[in-house]
Amino acid sequence: MPHGTGSSEALRFHVPGDHHPENGTLLGFWLYLMSDCLIFACLFAVYGVLGRSYAAGPSGADLFELPLVAINTSLLLLSSITYGFAVLEMQRNRQRATLIWLGITGLLGAGFIGLELHEFAHLIEIGAGPHRSAFLSSFFTLVGTHGLHVTFGIVWLITLMVQVSQKGLILENKRRLMCLSMFWHFLDVVWIGVFSFVYLMGVLP
Repeated sequence: MPHGTGSSEALRFHVPGDHHPENGTLLGFWLYLMSDCLIFACLFAVYGVLGRSYAAGPSGADLFELPLVAINTSLLLLSSITYGFAVLEMQRNRQRATLIWLGITGLLGAGFIGLELHEFAHLIEIGAGPHRSAFLSSFFTLVGTHGLHVTFGIVWLITLMVQVSQKGLILENKRRLMCLSMFWHFLDVVWIGVFSFVYLMGVLP
């Protein structure tokens, strides 16, 4: 009986699926990011088709304020750097420093959303809302979808900060922080595409 028990324990110890939950989480999140890539690819394609359909209304050159957009872009890129610092501190098991860098990241993300909402409100105020033309409909849809993702990322970040404060840098929280890191950097890459394809090309004649 002891021999059988030991064999059972040895078999259980060597089962390859012991680490499956962690790998499964990361794999599942990569699949989610790939699906998000398809969504944004479709939105970019729609904007590429409709981006010059002004319906005798204003164009990007008439509406876009590049200095403001550049500031907004800087906020999001900086937030990616500060999240990288948070990951470094997490790997060193420094809980307080991790939370500080996560907080800075959240503030930069909130600043990004605030400027984006200001831009949307200004456009609607001057009569350049999403109903004005196909160009503006596709613009609001693409940029707004990205903004919703950033908003969701901020909510997720706050939730993780609470969990880290309560339970510390346990393995589960580290895994969640790494998933959010991939999501946050993905949003940065998408925004670079938005900034280049929508705003920079939009001000060209």
